[in-house]
Amino acid sequence: MLKKSKSLILKLITALALSFSFVTALETTNNSCTQTVQAAKMSKAERAAKRWIAMRESGGNYYARNGVCYGKYQLNIAYLKGDYSKKNQERTADRYVYGRYGSWVNAKNFWLAHHWY
Repeated sequence: MLKKSKSLILKLITALALSFSFVTALETTNNSCTQTVQAAKMSKAERAAKRWIAMRESGGNYYARNGVCYGKYQLNIAYLKGDYSKKNQERTADRYVYGRYGSWVNAKNFWLAHHWY
């Protein structure tokens, strides 16, 4: 009986761990998709705020460097995870801004008040 109980507990723990990892992977995928969709459907005001920040941060230069900050949006190089491509800079900047401020317009307003975003 004890052996059957141990086996059942082990199976339950394994099933729970697998279901948790599946849910975590699904949430990560959904968040990435949501952020990509948000970026693709930017309003005119959002696009303008994004361009405005890029010009203030780097003059629009994807290769600009200032200490640990890099690229068009002067992101911390740790956020770019070794991929300094234009596509990754755009994607990472969108994730950062939507995650922290909710919109590029909000990020611009924060920048105006603090001179960084």
